Amino acid sequence: MDILGISAYYHDSAACLVRDGKIVAAAQEERFSRKKHDPGFPRHAVEYCLAEGGIGRGGSLGAVAFYDKPSLKFGRLLETYMGTAPGGWRSFMAAIPVWMKEKLWIPMHIEEELDRLGVKVEEDFYFPEHHESHAASAFYPSPFRKAAVLTLDGVGEWATTTVGLGEGHKLTLLEEMRFPHSIGLLYSAFTYFTGFKVNSGEYKLMGLAPYGKPKYVREILDNLVDVKPDGSFRMDMRYFSYADGLRMTNDRFAKLFGGPARKPESEITQREMDLAASIQVVTEDIVLKMARHAREVTGCDSCCMAGGVALNCVANGRLLREKVFDHLWIQPASGDAGGALGAALAVWHNAKGNPREADGVHDAMQGAYLGPEFDDGEIRAYLDAKGYVYEYHGERGERARRIAQLIAGEKVVGCLQGRMEFGPRALGNRSILGDARSPKMQSIMNLKIKYRESFRPFAPSVLEERVGDFFEMEGPSPYMLLVAQVRKDRLKAPPANVEDLPMMERLHLLRSDVPAITHVDNSARVQSVTAETNPDYYAILKEFESMTGYGIVINTSFNVRGEPIVCTPEDAYRCFMRTEMDALVLSGCILLKENQPEWKETKEWKKDYVLD
Repeated sequence: MDILGISAYYHDSAACLVRDGKIVAAAQEERFSRKKHDPGFPRHAVEYCLAEGGIGRGGSLGAVAFYDKPSLKFGRLLETYMGTAPGGWRSFMAAIPVWMKEKLWIPMHIEEELDRLGVKVEEDFYFPEHHESHAASAFYPSPFRKAAVLTLDGVGEWATTTVGLGEGHKLTLLEEMRFPHSIGLLYSAFTYFTGFKVNSGEYKLMGLAPYGKPKYVREILDNLVDVKPDGSFRMDMRYFSYADGLRMTNDRFAKLFGGPARKPESEITQREMDLAASIQVVTEDIVLKMARHAREVTGCDSCCMAGGVALNCVANGRLLREKVFDHLWIQPASGDAGGALGAALAVWHNAKGNPREADGVHDAMQGAYLGPEFDDGEIRAYLDAKGYVYEYHGERGERARRIAQLIAGEKVVGCLQGRMEFGPRALGNRSILGDARSPKMQSIMNLKIKYRESFRPFAPSVLEERVGDFFEMEGPSPYMLLVAQVRKDRLKAPPANVEDLPMMERLHLLRSDVPAITHVDNSARVQSVTAETNPDYYAILKEFESMTGYGIVINTSFNVRGEPIVCTPEDAYRCFMRTEMDALVLSGCILLKENQPEWKETKEWKKDYVLD
């Protein structure tokens, strides 16, 4: 039976195709539309998933699953507006027309889109609740036969956090916290106040935190949020405007923290650094309390996580280090995009009662490589037609050696190979690679390649068997969702006054023998790589290790600031030529910048991308 899962109309819309419980394809709409965090109906992603599953005109689907219950969410909005009237009038007038035009007619929209494609739905439409979809995306692809399931995000219909139990094919949500009290919205409020974009810049806040000191923790706990021992909490809504306005925080919040919110793109001050450090500490403490409570409630020694807050890899790393659970698995597409996957799996297993296989070791995500791929024939035909100059290396080992040689020579290499990743992390198939040993590579890649804030760290990809050689970490981290400390024997001694140095001076200090991936607190967001999951990427790392003795490279997503991660060879070539990247890998084809014809733009391309 084929089940199409869809998430849409909030942010990061996506589609997924599940066939008899196996994930066939999954992708975010933004990768096709080139509009970052695209919230619209995922027309292109649906078309891709159907094509990948061989479902063409005249074909059929067993069922369609949408990732939340629109009518229940609409009821929450109306109840909230009535409870805050007349304060929420502007927000009400902005939201209601969209609901009346689109969101209340989702089944009809889906049917219209499928009719356009000539595809019929044999059975029915299903609408799991938002957090059931998150929980299903966490438990069903996980390796565990039985596990606690923890979901944390901004808000679904009413729920903002849930504790559940997964066992066999059954998934039961046991407890929930409800809007407006939300760990995700609390973190987003600080994202907004420090000048970053909500639902996009939260990871920047996390990256900024190590530059500051958690001096505002007491103010947060005394004024904004009352945290209980089980991790549940209540927020003092007098400081927040998201329930009844168009902003996250208000003047009372600003007065508490010494002045108005930072304006986007303005200078980052010590206040913002300290606010980031403070809310990160509070978030970690709440997540740990919630996790301990989940273990107590379920009696499980394994845990699965999803929801936007599950992408806070610093909190995840602490959860792992403190051994709240013996085993932890986090959905790589934890945000709303992953809801499409969870909705489809919830229908197959929970609604229809179909059995589920789990061996306790391997997950069912296929490395998250669930998107489109392009073979050498397609790529060479495209390059030849355009007159772009390339070397061809069809054999994996030969290609890996050439790429490793470029990286070892401090070249920045864009890499498109295999199936595109599902979720926000590039995991080697839509990545920009660099030498982690280079003292200058972090600044080069931020300023000349990504065109983004210089303080932001880069993540490493490391051979799984070498993780312990570089990091204080036990076990794999295949999805770049865990932060670990760089091993002490690799660190350089810092100057005595390091904590008092200005931000930019701290940024440029040499902290380890892999300085390009070592953050200011000596941490790194780790991706472990195996030959089983991604043989092409593993071969590159292995060749790099043979040349340098280091089985580790920088891995950042193949895009510039404000742009979705590249999907196609054309997307990749365009990004390659717009930046100061040195080389481009398109499967077996390797292109050097110096050999390419002159690149001409007809307009200022950066204006196409809204800064995140």
